[in-house]
Amino acid sequence: MTRVRVLVVEDSLTVRMYLRELLESDPAFELAGLAEDGKQAIELCQVLRPDVISMDMMMPVMTGLAATEYIMAYCPTPILVVSSSVNRGELFRTYEALAAGALDVIEKPLPGQDLWGESYLAMLKLVAKIKVVTHLRGRRAAQGAPAAEPLAPAAARRRMRLAALGASTGGPSALVDVLGGLPADFPLPLLVVIHIAEPFGHAFVDWLDDHCALDVRMARHGQSLPARGVVLAAPGLHMQLRGGRLVCEAGPERLSCRPSVDVLFESVAQECGAEAAAVLLTGMGQDGARGMLAVRAAGGLTIAQDEASCVVYGMPREAALLNAAQRILPLAEIGPALAALGAERAS
Repeated sequence: MTRVRVLVVEDSLTVRMYLRELLESDPAFELAGLAEDGKQAIELCQVLRPDVISMDMMMPVMTGLAATEYIMAYCPTPILVVSSSVNRGELFRTYEALAAGALDVIEKPLPGQDLWGESYLAMLKLVAKIKVVTHLRGRRAAQGAPAAEPLAPAAARRRMRLAALGASTGGPSALVDVLGGLPADFPLPLLVVIHIAEPFGHAFVDWLDDHCALDVRMARHGQSLPARGVVLAAPGLHMQLRGGRLVCEAGPERLSCRPSVDVLFESVAQECGAEAAAVLLTGMGQDGARGMLAVRAAGGLTIAQDEASCVVYGMPREAALLNAAQRILPLAEIGPALAALGAERAS
């Protein structure tokens, strides 16, 4: 059996030794090396070529963010961020690291968290399987998926009521690219579901708000659909649109996800029909594909990110295979496509 080679980067000796013990206790892993700061992380990554890196954020000499940016630019390697959920500065560095190419994040272990080690090892295995590249763009066609049909001129001219977006692995960076290109007066509300663990979700709203001109807020149960701006589903709660209001509920998980993109998209299809647009961005798994199909069946517009620009071509691929996506676009073209819909709404 080929073992997963892990480079552990952590400045706390206590945490570093704990992670070492976890890895050495599981025959599926091999401890490739230990680093105390970002500079050592870069040096060991270049020499050892690990399968995956466990990356702390707040370290001396060079931060985990700086190390992540360098590694993803010059020695692309799957990175799992191990971050504190209580230190606001560390949280913001975590989101920047995710935007720079880190794949996922797990909260640092706390006393009494008996199951933390199992979750950590499971996430390392998952992240290590993801192929990372320096530049995401390359092939434009979606392999194994039907070609998306051109958007009919009549459909392009319809007046939209809202746009709903879903993302998972690679989502923070993709959302910044899409939302960052929209003006502050973009005339459509944008409802967003992104899979981020509960300890990190609330500060992510503030981070995203700093990275785009639009107003970004967390969804509140019972609030009216805003006239504009971005509303994110709260961690651990499904977000739906019913009767012009947002319903935030802790219902059953859908495809192991809560919040679920499918749940949002299905409610938007029922509530808005042809006056909605659904966008599915990079992510692992199938969440959002059937919901996007419901939006398309209701007459709405549907866009999926293409394989070449995805960090993980999972969710968009499933939508393409279901023929749920009318258009399959590179990430760089999704923002302008939404801007065009907004311009039509404003005219």
